[in-house]
Amino acid sequence: MFKSKFGSIPKYYVRAPGRVNIIGEHIDYCGYSVLPMAVEQDMLIAVEPVKTHTLQLANTNPLYPDFSTSVNNIQIDKTKPLWHNYFLCGFKGIQEHFGLSNPTGMNCLVDGNIPPSSGLSSSSALVCCAGLVTLTVLGMSLSKVELAEICAKSERYIGTEGGGMDQSISFLAEEGTAKLIEFNPLRATDVKLPSGAVFVIANSCVQMNKAATSHFNVRVVECRLAAKLLAKHKGLQWDEVMRLEEVQAKLGVSLEAMLLLTKEALHPEPYSREEICMCLGISLEDLRTQILTPNTQDVLVFKLYQRAKHVYSEAARVLRFKAICEEAPDNTVQLLGELMNQSHGSCRDLYECSCSELDQLVDICRKFGAQGSRLTGAGWGGCTVSIVPADKLPDFLANVQDAYYKRRHHSEAPEKQNLFATKPGGGALVFLEA
Repeated sequence: MFKSKFGSIPKYYVRAPGRVNIIGEHIDYCGYSVLPMAVEQDMLIAVEPVKTHTLQLANTNPLYPDFSTSVNNIQIDKTKPLWHNYFLCGFKGIQEHFGLSNPTGMNCLVDGNIPPSSGLSSSSALVCCAGLVTLTVLGMSLSKVELAEICAKSERYIGTEGGGMDQSISFLAEEGTAKLIEFNPLRATDVKLPSGAVFVIANSCVQMNKAATSHFNVRVVECRLAAKLLAKHKGLQWDEVMRLEEVQAKLGVSLEAMLLLTKEALHPEPYSREEICMCLGISLEDLRTQILTPNTQDVLVFKLYQRAKHVYSEAARVLRFKAICEEAPDNTVQLLGELMNQSHGSCRDLYECSCSELDQLVDICRKFGAQGSRLTGAGWGGCTVSIVPADKLPDFLANVQDAYYKRRHHSEAPEKQNLFATKPGGGALVFLEA
């Protein structure tokens, strides 16, 4: 297909995997550690450097139209999250990092088997793949950590205020192990998952595109506001605080203490913009220009207590999950499952990022043998991840297929894309054409 599209053959192939977040939802952008693993599904780009300063992009999927632009005029439209904009994010991130004014052009053909808008990070995999393609074509080198940080920052060009988990695992993943990803500074630690269980991904078939809706960025802002109110309550320099983790770090207390502080300092009723301004002693204009993001300007009420309670309790669950994997008691699978179930309850009730289809799918998975099941990814649609004892896997897959998919007549995606067991895959790679 590359030859029919561009009349030549590619020089490099680059892959970047999607990921499943096992536990630690919506806390990376608050500064807390998460526990994902790369999946085997990935984005693949075939690339040929060209003499002209033009970027030509094509996709093997006919739903995604061809695109071309000058390398010196990269425009990313935040109002429409079109597929090529994710490529442009990765390209622009590398271009700006090295301060390049006239980089080499390239022809690229993009292929991928990560279901889109499913919470398995297809968009971040494309950003990472594009960043690695650009780096390779330009003959530059960066460490995996530097690449992950650049791609996390550059994906924000599309308007999502993410925290960096997706890009980090795409580059830092290793086959056979999940990773505890910590931020500031970015680092990854192996987490050995229990051998007697498998992780199963099930797609609710409700699509959720983070960049196309404001749900995600509203949560980011609610967490930012909660951090500022908690900091003010404790007499800290609140205007410098952006993340909930910073409040804990400045106070030097435990996550349990932060949960108590949340209960003491924040009320469960939603906060109006006026009340937030009064609490912080700022004007509405200050709130709009200094704290809210461009696509959260119209939000009238903010749930701060619920969001902070989720973040601090979820951060503690991540650390407990890692500790159980290390201690490996006889009932490891049961204990990990309980943490995953608690995580889903918190996402559903406190963070309100679930939906009726995800809740139904989680219930079905638990009913048919999952020790734990939860939404994964941003939520509001997308996938669940379940921990299933290995000996129950065939029956589990058959029963979930019957109870959720056959009853709902889902035919949008092939069966294998909807429901599959996964094991930790490797990170992003470059292959040279032989």
